[in-house]
Amino acid sequence: MSFAAMIEEEARLIILRTLADQPDNRLNSSLLRDDLANRWAINKSRDWVHLQIDQLAEMGAVKATRIETVVIAELTTRGLDHVERRAVIPGVKKPSPAAV
Repeated sequence: MSFAAMIEEEARLIILRTLADQPDNRLNSSLLRDDLANRWAINKSRDWVHLQIDQLAEMGAVKATRIETVVIAELTTRGLDHVERRAVIPGVKKPSPAAV
């Protein structure tokens, strides 16, 4: 696996975990981008974050809603199942047991 693919899988897991931590299980792409950059040192463009959200939506892990230049990502049951280790989504890093 390439280093770029490892970063993508890690970022997708971080996005799912961050959504799971929200009271309504959703956030906008701007806040997710800032979180990835500031807390996790994954400093990518908002377009790159949009691509990760789109990939997660294709996997059924999130619902993506576009509003002007932002994307609202909302965690689905499948995404939560991955975060809580009840299911595995290929293309998303598997959470470690200690993180659950």
